[in-house]
Amino acid sequence: MFSSISKITPKELEQQMHHESVQVIDVRSRDEVRQGKIPAAENIPLDELPERMEELDRYEEYVMVCRSGNRSAKAAKHLHQNGFHVKNMTGGMMKWQGDIEA
Repeated sequence: MFSSISKITPKELEQQMHHESVQVIDVRSRDEVRQGKIPAAENIPLDELPERMEELDRYEEYVMVCRSGNRSAKAAKHLHQNGFHVKNMTGGMMKWQGDIEA
């Protein structure tokens, strides 16, 4: 269904973050994010994404994150269709083993 969207595993993302700056967008609700998020991730809830796309840089690559990977796949597809470079983190925060910030 979302085969044209690149995927990244939580472990790959964690390793990449140790070596370079990575733009992570967490599309969960604000209440979900309050329970903890990937450090430096920006929270743009999925339902706000269409009107907040202008905040994003088309020359950057973004990694989309949610709880399980489904909402972030939808967000990645939407951004991809609008000319953005995106990856979807498979398994979402349920599979994230790295650091979490409140």
